[in-house]
Amino acid sequence: MEREIRILPDGAAIAKRAAQEFIQAAANAVRAKGTFNVSLAGGSTPKALYGLLATDPVYRSQVPWDKTHLFFGDERHVGPGHPDSNFRMATEAMISRVPLTKEQVVRIKGEYQDTEEAAREYEQALQSHFKLKTGEYPHFDLLFAGMGNEGHTLSLFPGTKALHANGRIVVRNWVGKLYTERITLTALAASNSSQIIFMVTGADKAPALKAVLEGPYEPEQLPAQLLQPTNGKLLWLVDTAAGSMLATGIRD
Repeated sequence: MEREIRILPDGAAIAKRAAQEFIQAAANAVRAKGTFNVSLAGGSTPKALYGLLATDPVYRSQVPWDKTHLFFGDERHVGPGHPDSNFRMATEAMISRVPLTKEQVVRIKGEYQDTEEAAREYEQALQSHFKLKTGEYPHFDLLFAGMGNEGHTLSLFPGTKALHANGRIVVRNWVGKLYTERITLTALAASNSSQIIFMVTGADKAPALKAVLEGPYEPEQLPAQLLQPTNGKLLWLVDTAAGSMLATGIRD
């Protein structure tokens, strides 16, 4: 696995760099196999990226929209119109503003009362799209992830059952500290990507980020450590505030 840490001035710089990576990954995937599969993340920094891809004429024109398929790394236990929905955020920032058909966007049905049903349905949708045999994981060309100030990523929170969901692609996860259910890709499924890009901003993330990148391997405490592409590239794009405690990293 190839790991790179880039420390950028702010969230806007991260969004620009991520947009360039998105376009490069898309070009490589389409050249290799004619299609581009990307898993989106929730949060404010990804929102800026999606806005750039949809509205900046230079970036927008370079995305092979007709060959792009969008997925989601996790979802809240809410409907697609709810303010907390990752799908709603991505739709408002990008999906509704670019030439994509409904078939090109696979969302997680967070509105289901039974989150296990939502997890199973999304798992089946991934198995169908990627034509997976039993025991295989989807292969995303690019997966975006964020990190919480306690080291969680996707909806893989410290000490939760989803950290041990061996063999599953998607699971429901009870997050006690938030008193809520989430639906999330498992770490093994997410790690089966050609490239994973973490986007991290804010001084409140600095201690956890240092622990994830430079501390001992303690994934029970710091689930973000679990996301490691088996045969791919791991890119951390962090702002100066989040990266303030790091001893490593390229400062751009």
